[in-house]
Amino acid sequence: MTKKILVVDDSASIRQVVSIALRGAGYEVVDACDGKDALSKMTGDKLNLIISDVNMPNMDGITFLKEVKKHPRYKFTPVIMLTTEASQEKMAEGRAAGAKAWVVKPFQPAQMLNAVAKLCLP
Repeated sequence: MTKKILVVDDSASIRQVVSIALRGAGYEVVDACDGKDALSKMTGDKLNLIISDVNMPNMDGITFLKEVKKHPRYKFTPVIMLTTEASQEKMAEGRAAGAKAWVVKPFQPAQMLNAVAKLCLP
């Protein structure tokens, strides 16, 4: 069965780069443009992993992450934050909210796929 990954980023070009890399590695991808959009797409289907930006309009990545963790169906779904945000403070906030990994943009698709392979739920 194909593993499904939700990609949340307000940048269409980043979503595209991430989706191409993931699809190329055999994953199914659902994409969303911000936290609110992502939550509306979390309809109970299993997600093996979520990749989210931090700085987005409507609902930022940290708020989105906290919302995901409240959801019984997704509370154990691993989340990778993919962001330009490299401050220790933001990273600590992300970890406290439940992020499993922090990948800083610009990123190498291989580096991201490595993190995905390690964290993706079976």
